Amino acid sequence: MLQPILSISGKSGLFRLISRGKNTLIVEAIGTGRRIPTYSSDRIVSLSDISIYTIEDDKPLSEVMETIYSRHEGKQLDVATLGKDNDSLRAFFAEVLPEYDVDRVYPSDIRKIISWYNILVDNGFTTFLSEEEPAEAEEKENE
Repeated sequence: MLQPILSISGKSGLFRLISRGKNTLIVEAIGTGRRIPTYSSDRIVSLSDISIYTIEDDKPLSEVMETIYSRHEGKQLDVATLGKDNDSLRAFFAEVLPEYDVDRVYPSDIRKIISWYNILVDNGFTTFLSEEEPAEAEEKENE
């Protein structure tokens, strides 16, 4: 589900991939619906390609978002309460992902994840895992 959702360095918010041109991507801002071109010089990352450092293996962002969604019953997170200090951010993230690597996941990363989660939930995204991901995880366990 997070495949067509993009983060663009230097631009706030999240974007949905609309189409591809010869040297550009046309993206639409989630929330405002404003369409803009992006160029090869822009740092663009799909949310499906992002993972969170854990003590053993990395955890895909989609699984972390799904955990947040289920624990908070699909409600928005209160950034003012959670983000008032770094300790409260770390405590929140330890509830969501107990095995996250405290040394490599910074409070700014946690704030960004909370912000992205709120943007997605605000705009009707309720499923963060694609249909293929559980099957892939099952195949890895069988090996």
